[in-house]
Amino acid sequence: MKNYIIHSEWQVVENEFVPENNRISESLFSIGNGHTGQRANFEEKYSGDSLQGNYMAGVYYPDKTRVGWWKNGYPEYFAKILNAANWIGLHLKIDGEELDLANARVDEFSRVLDMRTALLTRKFKASLPSGKQVEVCSERFLSIDDKEVGAIRYRLKSINFNGKIELCSFIDGDVVNEDSNYDEKFWIETRKDVAKEQAFLCMETKKTSFFVCHGIDTSVSLKGKKIIASESFTREKFVANTFELEVEANEEIIIEKYMAVNSSMYLLQEKLMGHVKSKLAETVKTGFDQLFEAHSKKWSERWKTADIMIKGDVAAQQGIRFNIFQLMQTYSGDDERLNIGPKGFTGEKYGGVTYWDTEAYCLPFFMATAPQLVAKNLLLYRHKHLQKAIENAGKLGFTDGAALYPMVTINGEECHNEWEITFEEIHRNGAIAYAIYNYINYTGDQDYLAPFGFEVLLGISRFWAQRVNWSEDKNAYVMLGVTGPNEYENNVNNNFHTNRMAVWTLKYTLEVIDYLKKEHPYLFSELTRKWSFNEQGETTLWKEIIEKMYFPYSAGKDIFLQQDGFLDKEIAPASTLDPSERPIHQNWSWDRILRSCYIKQADTLQSFYWFKHDFDTETLRRHFDFYEPLTVHESSLSSCIHAVLAARIGREEKAYEMYLRTARLDLDDYNNDTDDGLHITSMGGTWLSFVETFGGMEVKNGQLMLNPFLPKSWEAFAFRINFRGAHLEVRMAEELTIVNHSQADATIVVFGQKHLLPGNQRIRIENVKTP
Repeated sequence: MKNYIIHSEWQVVENEFVPENNRISESLFSIGNGHTGQRANFEEKYSGDSLQGNYMAGVYYPDKTRVGWWKNGYPEYFAKILNAANWIGLHLKIDGEELDLANARVDEFSRVLDMRTALLTRKFKASLPSGKQVEVCSERFLSIDDKEVGAIRYRLKSINFNGKIELCSFIDGDVVNEDSNYDEKFWIETRKDVAKEQAFLCMETKKTSFFVCHGIDTSVSLKGKKIIASESFTREKFVANTFELEVEANEEIIIEKYMAVNSSMYLLQEKLMGHVKSKLAETVKTGFDQLFEAHSKKWSERWKTADIMIKGDVAAQQGIRFNIFQLMQTYSGDDERLNIGPKGFTGEKYGGVTYWDTEAYCLPFFMATAPQLVAKNLLLYRHKHLQKAIENAGKLGFTDGAALYPMVTINGEECHNEWEITFEEIHRNGAIAYAIYNYINYTGDQDYLAPFGFEVLLGISRFWAQRVNWSEDKNAYVMLGVTGPNEYENNVNNNFHTNRMAVWTLKYTLEVIDYLKKEHPYLFSELTRKWSFNEQGETTLWKEIIEKMYFPYSAGKDIFLQQDGFLDKEIAPASTLDPSERPIHQNWSWDRILRSCYIKQADTLQSFYWFKHDFDTETLRRHFDFYEPLTVHESSLSSCIHAVLAARIGREEKAYEMYLRTARLDLDDYNNDTDDGLHITSMGGTWLSFVETFGGMEVKNGQLMLNPFLPKSWEAFAFRINFRGAHLEVRMAEELTIVNHSQADATIVVFGQKHLLPGNQRIRIENVKTP
C-alpha cells in the first residue's frame, strides 16, 4: 500500500518526483474522453522506467495465443487494444543537453489532475548536469466536447542561463505493447505528411486492418513573437517539426501543441488524412482556451448528474470522485460497438477488452447517472455478439443455439487462453442475464425484452440446460468442473454461485416468456420460429433443473458451501497470515493458493448480494461471518460487495472500512498493481458500494427504495441519480432531504414509508437513522 497522493476533494495531487512511483502515477493521472486515452507520460524525453501509452477505443490486434500446452477449444488469439502513436512528444535540448528528468536533479515537482475539468497539470524545476536550471509548466487535456481533439500548453522558462533551445515536436508510431506475446510490433505505416508546423501520420494495424490517422500542429512563441519551424523531417513511422531559438535568463517559451485523430471505425481509409487535416485546422483556429472552455463545460454538465459529496472525510471524498471521474472518461456510451475494459485506457493489462465486470459492476452506474441509451448500449453490445456466443459454445460441444458468452472479448469471440477461466468461469453467462433483469427493473424499459433481451436469455438458458448433468448419487442436477468468482479455486464441482446463477436465469427466462406471450404474442411466435424454440420440451427440462438443482450445504454450520469439499480445507482466517506474504498471489505458489481456504473476492456472497430478498438477515449474517474472514480481497471487485453486505447486517464500521478500501484501491495502490493501469470496472463497484451501503438504495419491483445511514466520521453526504425520468438528489445530514431537480414526479420508499415527490420539489425527513 502506498500513501503518497495528497488528499484533496477535487484533485489528484503528487508533490514530489519519486522515480519508483512513476508508473503508478502514469496510471493515476491518466486522461481520456471515451474514445482516446492517454497515460500521464512526460512530454519531454524520459529515459527512466515508464509505460508509454496512448489507446484508441475499438482498435485492436489479435495477438497469437502463447501457451505451453495447446488444448482443444483454446482461442487462437488474445485481443489487445493497441498502444497507438505517441503524439504528446516535445523533446528539448538546451545547448545540446537533453532535458530528461531521469538524468536531472529535480528541485521541485508537482502533478495535479483536476477532476472537475480533466486537466492534467505538471510543474517542475530541474537542474541539468551542466548546472542550467529550467522551470516547466505543462497543461494537457483530451476534449470530451470534440473527441477527436487533444491539446497541450507547455511553458519552459530559463532560470539561470542564456542559451540555445532545440525543440522537436513529433508523432512516433514506432510503439510497442509491453504485453505483446511475441515481442511483435502491430502497426504498419501507410501515409505521412509534414508541412510548416504540422505533421500527419497514418498507420494500419496488422491482420485487423484498422486505420488510424494522427495530426499535430505545434506553435512556439517567445516574447510574444511566433517562432517558425526550422525543419520538418520524417523516418519510418515518425514525423516531426523542429524549432530553434535563443533564450535569455528568465525568459519563457510557450508551446501549444494540438492533436486531431480519427480511425476507420468512423471514416473510410481514403478520407482519414483529409478529415484529420480539416479537423486540425479547425482546432488550431479555435485555440487552447476556447477548446478548454467547451471541454470544461461538458465536464460540468456531466458532474451535475453524477457527483457524490462527502463532508468531513477528505480521503473518502477524493476516493469516490476519482472513481466516478475515471468511469466517465473511459466510457461515453455513444457507440454500441464499444465496451469497458478492466483497465480502461490507463494501461495494457487485460488487453483493454471486455469481461463480465461490465454487466456486474459498471452497468448500474451508467443506468443511474447517464442518459438511458448509454446503459442500453452496454446491453446491445452483448446482443450484437449473440451469434458469436453461440459459436463459442459450439466450439466446446454445445448445440441447438446454446450461447456461452466469452470471458474476454473485443468482437464477441473468446480470446482468453487460461483453461480454468476460459472453459470454467461460466458464471459470466449469468451476469449477462442478470444485467438484462437489472436494466429493466431499474429503467422500466420492458420493450428491451422483445426481441433483444429474450434472444440473449434463450441462448444462455439453453447453455445452462446442457451444462448441468444428472447425478444418480445425489438424485439432483449438478455442475461439474467450474471456477467461480473466486479464482483462487479452479475446477471445482457445484460452485454455489454458478449453480445459483443457472437456476435464476432459467426462472427469469420463464418469466420473460410469460410476459412476451401475454404482451407481444405475435412477436413471440416469430421468435419461436426464428430460434426453433420448442417451448414445451425445453421449458419442461428447465423447470426440472430449477426444482432439482444441487447446492452444497453444511448442516453443522448451517451455511451453503462455496463448492463440494470446501470444508475439507484447513480453515483459518486471513488475519492469521503473515503480512509479508500478502498479497498471496504475488508470494505463494499457485498450488498452495488452490489448496488454501483463502478467497479472492465475493463468491457465495455474490449470490447473497444479488438475491438479497431470497435470504433473511440472519442467514446473510451467518454466511458473511464465515466467508468474509477467509477473504483476502485481492480482487479489485471484492471490497465493494462486502461493503454493501456489511451494511445490510448492521456492521457499519466494517462497511466503512470496505468502502474506503474500494474507493482508494488505486490511489493508495492497495494490491501493488496500479502501475499497469487503474481498475476501471471495479470503480463501478465503488459507486455501487456508496449508494447501496450509505444510501441504502435499491430498486425492488420497479420501486425506488432508500435506507440511508451516515457514518460516524462524516458530517454529511449527498448523491444524485436518474430514475425513470426524474433526477433526484439525496442529502443526508442531521436530517434527510431529497430534492427532485426535474419536472417528473417520483415515488420513493424511505425507511419503509412511501413518499410522493412532485417535480421541482423536495421532502425532508427528520430523526433519521445514524450509527
